[in-house]
Amino acid sequence: MKALVLAGGAGSRLRPITHTSAKQLVPVANKPVLFYGLEAIRDAGIREVGIVVGDTEAEIRGAVGDGSAFGLDVTYLRQDAPRGLAHAVLIAREYLGGDDFVMYLGDNFIVGGIDGLVARFRAERPQAQIMLTHVSDPRAFGVAELDGDGRVVALEEKPRHPKSDMALVGVYLFSPAVHEAVAELKPSARGELEITDAIQWLIDHGHRVESTVITGYWKDTGNVTDMLEVNRLVLEGVEPHVEGDVDEASELIGRVVVERGARVAASRVVGPVIVGAGSVVRDSYVGPFTSIDRDCAVLDSEIEYSIVLRGASIDGVGRIECSLIGREAEVTPAPRVPKAHRLVLGDHSKVQISN
Repeated sequence: MKALVLAGGAGSRLRPITHTSAKQLVPVANKPVLFYGLEAIRDAGIREVGIVVGDTEAEIRGAVGDGSAFGLDVTYLRQDAPRGLAHAVLIAREYLGGDDFVMYLGDNFIVGGIDGLVARFRAERPQAQIMLTHVSDPRAFGVAELDGDGRVVALEEKPRHPKSDMALVGVYLFSPAVHEAVAELKPSARGELEITDAIQWLIDHGHRVESTVITGYWKDTGNVTDMLEVNRLVLEGVEPHVEGDVDEASELIGRVVVERGARVAASRVVGPVIVGAGSVVRDSYVGPFTSIDRDCAVLDSEIEYSIVLRGASIDGVGRIECSLIGREAEVTPAPRVPKAHRLVLGDHSKVQISN
């Protein structure tokens, strides 16, 4: 079995972060989301991985390399534009050959990995196997309709009037039969080749499609709210350890990680928290569910339930929470006189200001 990992999307819901960074490389607990997926694939016993890339190819290549750091053999497959999940299968046809494969969306996060899913597929040999989960607003997802026996009878991509609340999770398993389905597809009203249409073709032509309703945790990390929630979940599992310097005037409470080369001085840190290598926390409060990446500075400030990316600086700020702060960003207080907010914001930024 091979794996096909999709890492070519534009990440419009995470702008402006994704103007300069691939959405799959935004870190959760100081590790890119994409890496969690690659590790899950490896742990399921799969070694050959094709990564579909687009405009952020150079950055994805730089982070993943040849895959050897993950115990994988990685091949890069160029997609000229995001043209749908089934289009990714189409361009990967030669690479996949006659092998079964798992298709994994590179910005998805699934607790517990995919070992059981892969084992079931290998044992039962359906033509396709999908994962489903209950969602509050299925209009944003591919949606499955099940019969009385729980079998998939119909699928629809982002329907205006969903027939169920069962959304497709971003992990699919296919036999080579899917290539015939993809070859028959026409672009949808969205102008894309939809993987839901390919699965529907398999059903309509008598192929067996199985589904698993997952009860564990799954998130599409396509927006800031979901990124923060996944970050919270991963931090829940960290084990406290201190390899950096923490002075006697500081207090560490709960599950706190201070990586080698980091410094905490005259500060209170309440876990779960990660302070990355080379970062400095001084005269500050860092609250639960915060991850501070490498080479950051948090000085005379308060921050909680946030993600701070590499090289960012927060200096003299009273309180920050529920925030995603980009690489090399600088956050400082405005002058007291005149009383005004001074902002330099990239395209598609979102700012909430307390009056």
